[in-house]
Amino acid sequence: MSREENVFYTFEERGFVEQTTDRDLVIGQLETRTTCYIGFDPTAKSLHVGSLLPIMSLVHMQRAGHRPIAIVGGGTGMVGDPSGKTEMRRVMSREEIDENAEGLKGQLSRFLDFSPGKALMVNNADWLTGLNYIDFLRDIGRHFSVNRMLAAESYRARLETGLSFIEFNYMLLQAYDFWHLFKHHDCRVQMGGNDQWGNILAGADLIRRLEGETVHGLTFPLLTTSAGIKMGKTHKGAVWLDPELTPPYDYYQYWINQDDRDVQRFLALFTLLDMDEVRRLGGFQGAELRAAKEVLAYEATKLCHGEKAADKARDASRQLFGSAKAGSSKGTPTCFVNAEELNQGTPAYALFEKAGLCRTRSDARRLISQGGGYLNGVRIETFDQPIGADDMEDGHLLLRAGKKRYMKIVSES
Repeated sequence: MSREENVFYTFEERGFVEQTTDRDLVIGQLETRTTCYIGFDPTAKSLHVGSLLPIMSLVHMQRAGHRPIAIVGGGTGMVGDPSGKTEMRRVMSREEIDENAEGLKGQLSRFLDFSPGKALMVNNADWLTGLNYIDFLRDIGRHFSVNRMLAAESYRARLETGLSFIEFNYMLLQAYDFWHLFKHHDCRVQMGGNDQWGNILAGADLIRRLEGETVHGLTFPLLTTSAGIKMGKTHKGAVWLDPELTPPYDYYQYWINQDDRDVQRFLALFTLLDMDEVRRLGGFQGAELRAAKEVLAYEATKLCHGEKAADKARDASRQLFGSAKAGSSKGTPTCFVNAEELNQGTPAYALFEKAGLCRTRSDARRLISQGGGYLNGVRIETFDQPIGADDMEDGHLLLRAGKKRYMKIVSES
């Protein structure tokens, strides 16, 4: 296999690699068809943009001819991973976890081919929830050193705020996952965010002790934007992969509004464009950079929501920010307001808060007072300006917060 064909070099060129158990051994392993895995915690009914880096790594693995396994952590989710957390996660019921796991399966299927012989999707509840505690302690727990576990960053960072015993077991369970997948699927590579480094090493060590085999680990950087914001966070909260929670238009807007400094990096990480094209687009300056951001937004939205949704979101964005009449596109995000409320008239600051353009009414008052609130393309002069049915154009109102955030207001009986 040539350098161009080995997916490890793809990972390095695109910026996926933070740490490896042994770079040369990982490269050697990936010379042949390899099974790898990443775990996803079902702590919500949807994944968010913060999960995209591991998802994209599995996409690249599959494209290179390897077999990805996506674990939906129905079992480990009942314990809670302390990695990267300052306090204990809420304990979830089995029913809630199972419901969330079903949603995650559907989302991952948009990125990976789970047809026979391709990627696998498994739920670790299938093998973890039936374990006998005494047998587990005797057969697995005896291979773990408490001193070494406490030295792991995920545990060490929690000792000051408190680490529960149930969370302390998490490393053993994730290591057991790796061993189980090795035994049943010949899985030889585990990947994950860099906060999983200690857990990955624990799994590799367990397999070495139980089976006398060498397996490998690879971690990704924990991404923030150039502005220091955690990936997937906005003024509205998390950016979800579920179109019911974050509509495709809003998803598109998240990407097109990224910091100029991040465009080339995010094109490499979150699209499948070849790197020559990524570097060409990343070299754009000034007004041209908007075109590169549009490519980033379109490609990212297409991967997550499909080509039709990406086309619709791009058309809506072009109409709102181009020469076409604002609000004319069907793809513009819409908020429905009671007709009686609109007939009576609503203060502008209250409508902006209701529409989700501002988190609080205080934020809305501040935005409008500073000249950042617009109605049908015209700046709103006072924060308490009444807005009602008489202001409608073509059957709707169009609110704008700042330069880039729009919401169409439609009356409902």
